Amino acid sequence: MREPIGKKLSPILTEIENTLWEYEANSGNKPRYEENAVRASVKILMSVLMDKMWELQEEEDMGMEQRMEMSNKAGEEIRQLIKTYTNIDMHEAYK
Repeated sequence: MREPIGKKLSPILTEIENTLWEYEANSGNKPRYEENAVRASVKILMSVLMDKMWELQEEEDMGMEQRMEMSNKAGEEIRQLIKTYTNIDMHEAYK
């Protein structure tokens, strides 16, 4: 059986987190992310969020319709948050 992707990526994500903490603590400079970094980071967030949301939904024995509503709502809220604070529409980011 193949290793779950979450298990494989978790150490990489932790390394990225640690690198960011170190950079922010010591640099004082703006990171200057490219446009595709927003898309990539949101994809990572959504993957982790949906994985953990599924675990919560399992614990609470939610029905499929409620799970879908919850997932859609989370996606809509994150899209709106990004649009509000960056003026980036994530639907446009994938065109």
